[in-house]
Amino acid sequence: MHGATSAKKEETMFTRKRKTARVLALLSASVLLLAGCGDDPVRTSRESGNLSYEDATAEIDSMLKKVDTSTVSKPNLDIYSDDLSQAEALADISTFPLTVEGNGDIDIEIAAATELSADAPDDWINIVAQNFNKSGQTVNGKRVTVSVRRITSGEVVTYMTADAYHPQVYIPSNAAWGMMLKSSGIGVETLSDRIAGNTAGMLIKSDVYNSFLDKYKEATVSNVLEATLAGDLMFAYTNPYTSSTGLNILTAMLKSFDPDNPLSDTAQSKLLEYQRESPPVAYTTAVLRNQASKGIINAMVMEEQAYINTPELANYEYIPAGIRHDHPVYTFDYCTEEEREAAALFTDYCLTDENQKLATEKGFNRHDDYESQDPGLDGTGYLTAQKVWKQNKSGGKPIIAVFVADVSGSMAGEPLNSLKSSLVSSAAYIGSEHYVGLVSYASDVTIHLPIEQFDATQKAYFTGEVKNLSEGGSTATYDAVLVALDMLAKKAKEVPDAKLMMFVLSDGEQNEGYNLSRITPIVAGMQVPIYTIGYNYYDDNGELQQLSDINEAASLNATSDDIANQLRNLFNAAI
Repeated sequence: MHGATSAKKEETMFTRKRKTARVLALLSASVLLLAGCGDDPVRTSRESGNLSYEDATAEIDSMLKKVDTSTVSKPNLDIYSDDLSQAEALADISTFPLTVEGNGDIDIEIAAATELSADAPDDWINIVAQNFNKSGQTVNGKRVTVSVRRITSGEVVTYMTADAYHPQVYIPSNAAWGMMLKSSGIGVETLSDRIAGNTAGMLIKSDVYNSFLDKYKEATVSNVLEATLAGDLMFAYTNPYTSSTGLNILTAMLKSFDPDNPLSDTAQSKLLEYQRESPPVAYTTAVLRNQASKGIINAMVMEEQAYINTPELANYEYIPAGIRHDHPVYTFDYCTEEEREAAALFTDYCLTDENQKLATEKGFNRHDDYESQDPGLDGTGYLTAQKVWKQNKSGGKPIIAVFVADVSGSMAGEPLNSLKSSLVSSAAYIGSEHYVGLVSYASDVTIHLPIEQFDATQKAYFTGEVKNLSEGGSTATYDAVLVALDMLAKKAKEVPDAKLMMFVLSDGEQNEGYNLSRITPIVAGMQVPIYTIGYNYYDDNGELQQLSDINEAASLNATSDDIANQLRNLFNAAI
């Protein structure tokens, strides 16, 4: 089954019509376009990369004269659609790959954190599982093997609480996730509190670490937050809905805001204050590393094992914080007696001297003397902390967002159908206090929904228009981006102190209208983060990544299978 799926994806990748405009051609064209004489301050500013917000919006007005734009006069109102259940909104669990597949008489599936189950050096559990499967372990005379699924700790909780996934073993990064499952009514049995020791913490760039200590004396969560508010550090962390480190540091932050009650009104108000001044939460650790490499941030969260195995972070100092990340092992009361015995066998196998030595070689089992800084939360408390963060992550400011959907000819069939269903289901994660508009594009641009508050009516219009999208034509991506920027700028005048953002969903590069180089100074001048979702898009360094890089937003490569999860997690982090 998995082989057939892989073959189908490979066939899709090589047979789909791909857009062929390339980055070098765009750069060459932009040089010719921008070359010329004169003292036009807008042009000079654009060429120097220092376009102001005012000049950027003025440029948009001028450039839109060449963009063919229409507006839907009577948008479709989706009054018949029932809200999807949480399980229905999730992608199939197979979108998270099996990294080891067992074939024993008893085969148990292990949902393992990605730092254990990915590619080397993050493959400790994969190696252990493969060796276990060769070792001839038995229960009641039946050969036992294990299969390993690579999946973030937070996604397991999301799927299991939605009754959409039932592994026999769960190995998250830390114990908070197991507590969350228990609080959600799932019968959890702890087989081991630790199979691969680890810590999570904060990284501070070495060249600012000493000056930080001179002023604040000690590297604690409280002092890092104080330094960030004072402008002495730029500290960023990851999405606490999926990232174990993000959840860990979030709760440590709340604890520092109110040591007696991390979920108190006092703690929440201080988190709100902090979020007004801090960098936006990063979608992934990779985004953090990218921001750090560009000098945008000089402090961030990271697991110790990841820090040890990332040479480019050698110029950072590591400070453990929060609870330990010792990878506890859980099984469940829905498992059979034989499955629970098999789970116990595998746990014991992980704890052998040989496998613990391998774990150490992979970067685990350091800082064994570090004691958890327990925030004092139970599973319900951790779930509440996530909700508190979601309510306060924008610093109390409303968000104005425009969704820009590619409906060019190459999106025909499964790509567009999947994109539509994913956008509809993901809309449930957008708060009603925010403002949302919808644009689509092919050879020209269509405004389906002007930006309005995302109340029940606007949501019904949004889902109605998404469902009504149809494909055909070329790919005028940056014409559509200009239209969306114009919509954002005009709505921002009505909603003061709002955060502006854009989401572009596309399967390829622009081949009609304005090019990326032409609009880059405008996007930079307006400072609007543009999150891009490359749909079945296989160029990691292509234009979509470059578009997101302008203002340090996330760029995702989604397949038709996993786009629902990608959008859900992105919306949780960004809007």
